[in-house]
Amino acid sequence: MAVILKTLRVADMSWLAHPTAVIDEGCRIGEKTRIWHFSHVMSGSEIGHHCNIGQNVFIAAGVKIGNNVKVQNNVSVYEGVICEDDVFIGPSVVFTNVLNPRSAISRKHEYKKTMIRKGASIGANATIVCGVEIGTYAFIGAGTVVIKSISGYALVVGNPALQKGWVSEYGRRLQFDVQGKAVCSESGQQYQLLNGQVSKISD
Repeated sequence: MAVILKTLRVADMSWLAHPTAVIDEGCRIGEKTRIWHFSHVMSGSEIGHHCNIGQNVFIAAGVKIGNNVKVQNNVSVYEGVICEDDVFIGPSVVFTNVLNPRSAISRKHEYKKTMIRKGASIGANATIVCGVEIGTYAFIGAGTVVIKSISGYALVVGNPALQKGWVSEYGRRLQFDVQGKAVCSESGQQYQLLNGQVSKISD
């Protein structure tokens, strides 16, 4: 820990950023958040408490990131993206914010909102096309291309994303019985599958 603190500079006495990071004035950063090498946080963005922003991450103006979010290396989080609490964004994940970009045509007024709900995980090198919602505790496999909204607790993989099953809040595959009930193998939490949607029914 002592070595880490030597290589970080303290900002506002509550969060930490590596000396190579660029933190613009006018952004909001929560307590105990850490921002690592060569990252850039733009004015007008919001980052919650206890987040970890990896190396070479770009966070654009207007982006909102909740508490305890982990953004791994080489991710650009563009305007229009909102992440709720406990989201995991894997290395080199790609976000977009315009459906039909052209270099010669300004489409800043056409930015689409992308919502990442609480507890969702996005695997390395996944691409999230703008205008979608990734549901609570959904799990997006590495390299997946998401072009439409994903249900809560869904496990999706491939290009384009196809649902392969359901996962618990611990990221374990759920096997539902004929009554539509399943138990997480790690936590013992119970889940209900009803009308194509999963919900947790107990801890």
